[in-house]
Amino acid sequence: MASVTLTRVLKRFDRTPVVHGIDLDIGDGEFVVLVGPSGCGKSTTLRMIAGLEDLTDGEIRIGDRIVNRLEPKDRNIAMVFQNYAIYPHMTVHKNIAFGLRMAKLPKAEEDRRVREAASVLGLTDLLERRPSQLSGGQRQRVAIGRAMVRNPAVFLFDEPLSNLDAQLRAQMRLEIKKLHQGLATTVIYVTHDQVEAMTLADRIVVMKDGKIEQIGTPTEVYRRPATMFVARFIGSPSMNMIAGKTTGNGVELDGLGRVDVSTSSGAGRPVFLGVRPDDLRVADGDSGALSLEARINVIEPLGPDALVYAESGGRELVAKADGRATLHRGETVKLVASADALHVFDAGTEARLP
Repeated sequence: MASVTLTRVLKRFDRTPVVHGIDLDIGDGEFVVLVGPSGCGKSTTLRMIAGLEDLTDGEIRIGDRIVNRLEPKDRNIAMVFQNYAIYPHMTVHKNIAFGLRMAKLPKAEEDRRVREAASVLGLTDLLERRPSQLSGGQRQRVAIGRAMVRNPAVFLFDEPLSNLDAQLRAQMRLEIKKLHQGLATTVIYVTHDQVEAMTLADRIVVMKDGKIEQIGTPTEVYRRPATMFVARFIGSPSMNMIAGKTTGNGVELDGLGRVDVSTSSGAGRPVFLGVRPDDLRVADGDSGALSLEARINVIEPLGPDALVYAESGGRELVAKADGRATLHRGETVKLVASADALHVFDAGTEARLP
């Protein structure tokens, strides 16, 4: 196991910067997820840690070693890619053992490590099969096993589940989490899927345009997003945003009245009031700091809950309702949220206001 430290890490392609001098400390044994939209620099950052991309400037440490100029094979890391990259002509056993064979490990030790990894990953009965005889999830486990047997200090995962269907992704998320809990090895995981980030990570690093927007636990990032981008990117459906201005003791929403929500800003500052669909509920006689009348456009039943898309003051908002409630398109309902569920962001900087 090892810590990983990035200090002012910068990457340019030609003259175009794609990673803008980021700083990041990852603790020994920590599971950190880099998340963000396509082109935000997360995979480039992972590839620089792996040694597959050169740094333009800055420093990367794995443990107590500066690894900027070390070859990937000398960094004591193992990487699992989006593409399984397993050999179709080899058995599962030979695929998992491939790196050990290249390192000329004794045959008995090679076999011991392969069988140990296969036991952890549920592949013991599949060791003599070829990849064509495996499901997508089993192939991905073979790729993980090949990384495991090397006993790396750091595991690097680059969107490893994006080729799987929804059910397999959920199953593999659980298996990867169990694997980390069992091995306690440092993991850096890249994904554009915020559900993967929320369910897997000890800490999430949200990236945008080559910069880090926020670092925090899944709860911190979800409950106290640092910027409007984080608020919209983390959470599904996305956070509702309503334009307004501060009044000194609240926020006057454009066309929707005043909301009693404390901010540190003086009066007249353009802001956006944010509220997550999970926190904006179709009221049944309740009231809250935010209370709006809205006309239902669409209802999406989800079993225990329903998503309600409703129009209020010319803008569409997404709210939650009890799945057992009888609601109809065109019906007027009240949407409410408590004060502690409201978020206020500066309209210019898009930063969260304290």
